[in-house]
Amino acid sequence: MRWLFLLLLVLNAFYYVWNQQQAPLRAKDVAPLSLYKGSQQEIRLLKETGATAAGQRRDECLVVGGVSAREQLEALRQRLVSLDINAAPVSGQLPGADGLWLKVSPDSERLLDQTVLDALSNDFKDLKHKIIFCQGIATGE
Repeated sequence: MRWLFLLLLVLNAFYYVWNQQQAPLRAKDVAPLSLYKGSQQEIRLLKETGATAAGQRRDECLVVGGVSAREQLEALRQRLVSLDINAAPVSGQLPGADGLWLKVSPDSERLLDQTVLDALSNDFKDLKHKIIFCQGIATGE
């Protein structure tokens, strides 16, 4: 057993010396970032551009709902109104979505964050939210 250990120790030392004799890898030459920028001069966050959440998604709307009964939809709308969130019922069926839905107005989308949605989900069992294209959505107003 002692000889096996010594053999492995010698092989390990040989392998170490062999790897040290190989030329070390050269660092890859990287072109400066200024060559890649093109017309964009700097990276800016969306919050720095001054665009609002509604302004950057003009063609998308936030809808909440998925409830099955009109009474639940009206209770959800009343709950949103109590939170100063304007929402209108969507007439017709949303593509790829079952149930009844409310379209949240763009100026109220910032008030409806994940914590509010989680609190509403506790009260309304089947509550879902989606961001969909506004084109072709008819509201009840």
